[in-house]
Amino acid sequence: MRLHAVHPITKASIDMKQTWQINGDETGPHVLLLAGVHGDEYEPMIALVELADELARTIRRGRVTIDPLVNAGAYVKRNRLGDDGLDLARVCPGSETGSSSERAAHAVSQRIRQADAVIDLHTGGLALEIYPLVGYMLHPDRQVLAQQQQLAVATGMPLIWGTDHRPDGRTLSVARDAGVPAIYLEYGGGSGFREQVADRYKDAVRRVLTQLDMLESGEVAAPDWQYWLEDHRRDSGYLQVKMPAPGSGVFISAVSIGDWVTAGQRFGRIVDPASGQSTTVLAEETGLVFLLRCSVQVVKGDALGGIMPIKRNEKLIINDGEGSIN
Repeated sequence: MRLHAVHPITKASIDMKQTWQINGDETGPHVLLLAGVHGDEYEPMIALVELADELARTIRRGRVTIDPLVNAGAYVKRNRLGDDGLDLARVCPGSETGSSSERAAHAVSQRIRQADAVIDLHTGGLALEIYPLVGYMLHPDRQVLAQQQQLAVATGMPLIWGTDHRPDGRTLSVARDAGVPAIYLEYGGGSGFREQVADRYKDAVRRVLTQLDMLESGEVAAPDWQYWLEDHRRDSGYLQVKMPAPGSGVFISAVSIGDWVTAGQRFGRIVDPASGQSTTVLAEETGLVFLLRCSVQVVKGDALGGIMPIKRNEKLIINDGEGSIN
């Protein structure tokens, strides 16, 4: 196998950063690994940097392209948004002559269109903590959807989540339009660096590459997901609008990530230190707490958390517009 940098490291411009292309000795699929779409999601970046060296020794078949810092401007700013104030995950496919985030979106969109499969790694950033999950768009093409489902199962993540295919501006929407199977991983968030998140991501990538018969050795792992939800409702995968804060202040959670809650249960409270007012926040539905605010100072409308109406070891489907679960 052969590893080479697609772009050299340079301090002259944040638009130039290290990416890797690893070629096996046999022809096979081309898998694109992405991290750093948002600049405050660090474990995925480090996981891919560490995987680059490992995969250079273990790839037997096909090609892996690794971009651990999709939006370098956001990383330099230490923020979800780029130095131009834009969220790269809302401006794809970008513009070759646009702002820094738009140029980064254009570059990654070109790579996505050239791939046979895409894995985009995320965390909840500094603001949110997320239960370990793998997600995909509910692609209208049944063959692409089936490929995404197979990739999702292969990751070994405990929660599988298929969501509305209609949102634009995302890396996955570029893949959707190009007919390229694409999944994303979410796990962790908050300040600090969690080795277990990076380790789990490296394991998930290895499992997918093993499933695709791209590695020198390794057995395909048996499916071991615990929860599976396919939610066809509009914007079902939009994390930033879930459980909007009813007011501003300090959010004090009464639950933890991974807890099981019932509708009407106390989820937390918001205390405004300026007025002394306290507002109770109740769980909107029964299910698994998969999303939780960890940056505690909030303004009205900030996402406080998310509850997934699922059952262990069952695949559930929520139909668009009907609200029914099959």
